[in-house]
Amino acid sequence: MYNALSRTGAAGAKGFIDFNTSPEMYRHWKVAIVGDVARLIMDVDENGGLFDGYPLKLNSYDLGVDIELADALQRLRFEHPEVKVVILESGKDRVFCAGANIRMLAGSSHAHKVNFCKFTNETRNGMEDSSEHSGQKFLCAVRGTAAGGGYELALACDRIVLADDGTSTVSLPEIPLLAVLPGTGGLTRVTDKRKVRRDRADAFCTIEEGIKGKRAVEWRLVDRSVPSSKFDAAVVEMAKELAATSDRPSGVKGIALTPIERTISQDGITYTSLKFEIDRKGRRATLTLLGPGSPPPTDVAAIQAQGAQFWPLRLARELDDAILHLRINELEIGTLVFKSQGDPEQVLAYDALMDAHKADWLVREILNNWKRVLKRVDVTSRSLVTLVEPGSCFAGTLAEIIFACDRAYMFDGQLKGDNRSAAGVTLSALNFGPYPMSNGLTRLETRFLGEPESVGRAKALIGQPLDGTDADRAGLVTESFDEIDWDDEVRIFLEERASFSADGLTGLEANLRFAGPETMETKIFGRLTAWQNWIFQRPNAIGGEGALRRYGTGVKADFDPERV
Repeated sequence: MYNALSRTGAAGAKGFIDFNTSPEMYRHWKVAIVGDVARLIMDVDENGGLFDGYPLKLNSYDLGVDIELADALQRLRFEHPEVKVVILESGKDRVFCAGANIRMLAGSSHAHKVNFCKFTNETRNGMEDSSEHSGQKFLCAVRGTAAGGGYELALACDRIVLADDGTSTVSLPEIPLLAVLPGTGGLTRVTDKRKVRRDRADAFCTIEEGIKGKRAVEWRLVDRSVPSSKFDAAVVEMAKELAATSDRPSGVKGIALTPIERTISQDGITYTSLKFEIDRKGRRATLTLLGPGSPPPTDVAAIQAQGAQFWPLRLARELDDAILHLRINELEIGTLVFKSQGDPEQVLAYDALMDAHKADWLVREILNNWKRVLKRVDVTSRSLVTLVEPGSCFAGTLAEIIFACDRAYMFDGQLKGDNRSAAGVTLSALNFGPYPMSNGLTRLETRFLGEPESVGRAKALIGQPLDGTDADRAGLVTESFDEIDWDDEVRIFLEERASFSADGLTGLEANLRFAGPETMETKIFGRLTAWQNWIFQRPNAIGGEGALRRYGTGVKADFDPERV
C-alpha cells in the first residue's frame, strides 16, 4: 500500500501534492476552442499517475487527472468568456472514461480516497454552478464505455448524447464490481437530477455491463442516442441548442489566470494576501486574510486591467489553494483558525464596487468563484473558528468566514498600548445573496434558521461597524471577551477541540453546518461523509479478500453477509 503523501509534488517539497497547474503542464486533457464552443478532450496518459504502482488505463483517473480538469474549467470561466458551451469527449477509441482508477483506490489511504472523492464532487458541482450562474453550458459526447466516475462526469453536464453503435454504454457498476458506491454523486444525480425512476435506478446500479441505446434514453440516463454515422452532426446540433440558452458575452477578452505567488516552508505558506502558519504541537493552522493594500479601481475596465491581481480574485485563489493543501497534505491538523488584518473600509469599498457591477461577466465570475471557495471551506472536515481581534478587517465578503465557522470569538475593546483599531464586524450587501451555501440559503439565513427576523435586523446593520458587544447582541459571533478573559477563553477552546476524537468532530460538524432544506448538493456531500466514508473502511471493499483488492485477479471477493 502506498502512502498518499509519498510523492514529491511540483513545488519540490517532499510529500507535497500541488493543486496548481497550467495547460502547458497537462498530461491528461486537451482543450480546443472554436468560436463559442470549447472541446475538452480526456486523453489520460497511462503512465501519468499521481503515484507509482498503477497505470491509468481506459481513461481511468486519479486526483492528478481531476486537478487538471478543475484547472481547465477555471480557465474556461475566466480566460474564455466567449465560450458558451463546453463539449466533454474522449480522445481514445471505444472508451469514454472507465472512472476512478481501481488500483489507486485499492492502494491509497482512507483519507486520500475520501479527499479525492470530495475534490471530484466539488469539481462536478462547479460545472453545474457554471451552467446555472455563469451561462457556460456542458454537453457530454459519449462514445464507448462511460462507467462509474466516467458516467458521473457525464451526469454533471447539462446534456448527454450517447453513440448508438452496439458497444457504447453508461453504467454505475460500483456495487457489483467493487462493493462501494458511486462516490461522486452518481446515485443522487441519477434520481434527483435526471429523475430516473427508483426501481430502474436500482436495476441500473446493479448491472455490470451497463445500458445502451434507446433503453438509456427511455430510462432518462442520457438525452439522445445517435448512430455513429450521425453522431458528430448531432453533437454540433446539440451544442448550438445549448449555446442559444447562454448569456455569456461575445466579443470580449478574458483575463489570464497567472500563477499564484507563494513561498512554501515546513510550517506554512506565505501568499500575497494570505498567511498560513501551522502549529504542529497544537495540531492547528492559522490562516490570516490580509485586506487590500490600496483602494479599489474605479470601474470594470480597471478591474479587467488588474486581472488576476484584482484583490478579491487574488485572495479567493490563494485561500482556495491553502484549503486544498491543508486537506490533502496536512491530515493531522484538526483546527483551522481564521484571522484577518487590514482596513475594513477598504474591504467594503471593494464589495461596493463588485455589487455595483455584478452584471458584468468578469465581476460575476469573481463572485461565483468566491461562492465556490466559501463552499469549499464549508465542507472541509476540520474544526473552524474565527478570532476577530483588534486590527482585523472582517467586513462584507470576509465576514462570510465568520459565518462559515463552527465558532467565532470576538475581542471586545482595545488592548492597552495597542495602536491597532478596535475589533469590529461590518456587513455589506454581499452578505445577503451572492454567496449561498450548498443548502441554497445564505450563511446568515442558515445561522438564523429559526428566527428569520434576525436576518432582517442584520440587514438593517449593513455598513455599521459593530464592536464585540453589538456583534454578540446581533448574533453574528458566538461570544465576545474583554482583555481579561480573551487569552484564557481562546486557549481553553483550542485545547478542548484538540482533545476530542477527530472522527466524532467530523460527524458533528458535517451534521451541524447545513441546517435547513436538503438539496442535491447537500445530499451528495452528506452521503459522501456518512455512507461512502464508512463503506470505504469495510472489509467487503478494502479487506484482503474484498472487492477492491481482488478486482481484476479472476478471483471473486469473499463478502461478509452480515447486515450492519
